[in-house]
Amino acid sequence: MPHIKCFDELTSSLRQAGKRKRVAVACPADTHTEYAVRRALDEQVADFVLVEDSRGSCGLAALEARYPGRVETICADSPDAAARLAVGAVREGRADVLMKGCLNTDNLLHAVLDKERGLIRPGSVMSHVTAIEAPGYGKMLFATDVAVIPRPTTEQFDAMLRYATAVCRAMGTAAPRVALIHCTEKVSDKFPHTISYEELKLRAGRGDYGDACVDGPMDVKTACDAESGRLKGICSAVAGTADVLVFPCLEAGNTFYKTISLFGHARMAGILCGTTAPVVVASRADSGESKFTSLALACLTGPVEGANASKP
Repeated sequence: MPHIKCFDELTSSLRQAGKRKRVAVACPADTHTEYAVRRALDEQVADFVLVEDSRGSCGLAALEARYPGRVETICADSPDAAARLAVGAVREGRADVLMKGCLNTDNLLHAVLDKERGLIRPGSVMSHVTAIEAPGYGKMLFATDVAVIPRPTTEQFDAMLRYATAVCRAMGTAAPRVALIHCTEKVSDKFPHTISYEELKLRAGRGDYGDACVDGPMDVKTACDAESGRLKGICSAVAGTADVLVFPCLEAGNTFYKTISLFGHARMAGILCGTTAPVVVASRADSGESKFTSLALACLTGPVEGANASKP
């Protein structure tokens, strides 16, 4: 796998591979999802099963004729039914990736988490991994969790770290450098997640995460800017060169995600991990570009699963 440093290289890599994944999209009747679908078809990135809510209007039905054999359209009675049918297409092997269109995330996740007909195994931890192309950083940056887990336990942190490094490796970084994020470099009982960080570093030291360097706590600037680390006197192989940022809570991760996209003009992609197939749950307000890059990331990565929560 070549080292992919930007989303344009990701698209090129998928196109050159010549093995298109099939994506089941629940409720594709919005302009941003339609953009992502059309672009993926034009760029030879993916094929589609489009599950439309009959109460909506989708401009994609004509694509079946334009792309013979590459697009299948299905009509559902409601958003919930569309979610179930899209999940069913993945579960039955008729699609490789699940993607959310203009329905609520809760509608889709209800189908994903269905114990009998969903896409998650009992006891698995579901988490979100974000890929970020930030101007000036020079390589892809990955962040977790910005969308799913509010207050991670040690075992949830463990799963988050496993998923993020797996996605990072799929993009060509063989030995990810992981920064455990906090506002300072101190470990304190006042911040329980820093105690979890110490455990994660112990596990990394004994090889639980493969060839990866895990360090922290440290702030985002120290993790991504070598000069900041030097000025603080921090001696770490991660400082200034982080590939992965593990955030202490959902509020911190989501604030970082929204801020770097709005004010930092970063290009973003995100997928759910821990499911039996990649799930794209971009916000309904996300751009068509972001939905396309998320779709491409899911097609490259494949299922990232296997981490279980041994504790509640």
